Amino acid sequence: MKTDKIVEGNKLTIKLDGRLDTNTAPELEEELGEILSGVQELIFDFSDLKYISSAGLRLILSTQKTMNQQGTLVIRNVNDMVMEIFETTGFADVLTIKEK
Repeated sequence: MKTDKIVEGNKLTIKLDGRLDTNTAPELEEELGEILSGVQELIFDFSDLKYISSAGLRLILSTQKTMNQQGTLVIRNVNDMVMEIFETTGFADVLTIKEK
């Protein structure tokens, strides 16, 4: 999985490209641990995310809990397959998901 990060003041946008799964979630978790301090608005851009596994879902939920204490988390550009996973697992009800 490839990540592109854009920092604008206290806003961080992370664009994910590939699969967020058991192999890639620990890498992203480590990156987030290093850069989330001071971030008040976190945006995940999922326009190029092909797949998310339970490990990826756990990471998103953990990140949501962190951001609830320091700001907001928004997920943008979710494809139909990933959205179906969010809806099936109930994550669509607890995450802020926007089109653009």
